[in-house]
Amino acid sequence: MLTMKDIVREGNPVLREVAKPVPVPLSDEDKQTAKRMLEFLINSQNPEIAEKYSLRPGVGLAAPQIGLSKQMIAVHTTDENEKEYSLVLFNPKIISESVEMTHLEGGEGCLSVDREVQGIVPRHARITVKAINENNEEVRLKLKGFPAIVFQHEIDHLNGIMFYDRIEGWVDPYKREINPSL
Repeated sequence: MLTMKDIVREGNPVLREVAKPVPVPLSDEDKQTAKRMLEFLINSQNPEIAEKYSLRPGVGLAAPQIGLSKQMIAVHTTDENEKEYSLVLFNPKIISESVEMTHLEGGEGCLSVDREVQGIVPRHARITVKAINENNEEVRLKLKGFPAIVFQHEIDHLNGIMFYDRIEGWVDPYKREINPSL
């Protein structure tokens, strides 16, 4: 079972690397790792388990956050209509995005960042993601609202981007400039 001690914190170089694609067909080891990532998110949202193991609640987790430079993410969240997104994806890519932008009013947080970072993180309001699921099948997800923000945050991790890199005017020793096309 993954716990907070398994989560890599900001400053660790793996969080700034472009993660390597996961070979397909998927290995049993990669499938197990992704399953453990999703299990962490589910456990972190269960108050009793979270308290017992001192887990911070999370809705998304990328492999670099557990020290693996691999393109895999896990997401466990719902949208405004209570539709659940509880899945793992391998080699996810955003293949289309809206011109319309959005952001979380309270800002974003990250399991790899042990401090509050204030500021608006601009995100696309709607995206389409193409990826491989745990059954080695290509999937496409059309996302909007909160799930779209979560997926963009996690896919950023696969490109070595931290959420605060996107905050305009934010000055921080960990921040770095990013290519606007990412």
